[in-house]
Amino acid sequence: MSNIMSDPIVWGSLLGLTVVVGLCTYYVWLIITNIKNAKPPVE
Repeated sequence: MSNIMSDPIVWGSLLGLTVVVGLCTYYVWLIITNIKNAKPPVE
């Protein structure tokens, strides 16, 4: 297990996955916030 954790390629993959998941979560949060804050059109 120590060999896997010391491999820079593994850390690079983990960092990349974290960034991708973070961006997806951020965009979903933005969309949900915009839907909640969007005022319904008045007639």
